[in-house]
Amino acid sequence: QVQLVESGGGLVQAGGSLRLSCAVSGRTFSVYVMGWFRQAPGKEREFVAAINWSGGGTDYADSVKGRFTISRDYAKNMVYVQMSSLKPEDTAVYYCATSKRFTRRRNEYDYWGQGTQVTVSS
Repeated sequence: QVQLVESGGGLVQAGGSLRLSCAVSGRTFSVYVMGWFRQAPGKEREFVAAINWSGGGTDYADSVKGRFTISRDYAKNMVYVQMSSLKPEDTAVYYCATSKRFTRRRNEYDYWGQGTQVTVSS
């Protein structure tokens, strides 16, 4: 089992920044990839970014590329996503998740956190 706890969400004005954190605990040796997803009201959960847990390779959705940066602190078992130049369309619940594959596919992620709300006002 892997436990994930997100934090750092909140209300921010358009153009602002937020950093989300995800604390990873449990069987961390089984973690290969960490991903961030988001789900807006009435929409499906969508891929945001992913990072290879040990090697640090990254992947981003086109909608956030150049504005979001995913990173991890291997020693602290933490994963972050720094979000800049936020837009109202970034409003969603953000989730971190783990996978054994470097993938954007939601159904290939095994463990999920409870989510943290990000609201961007215009």
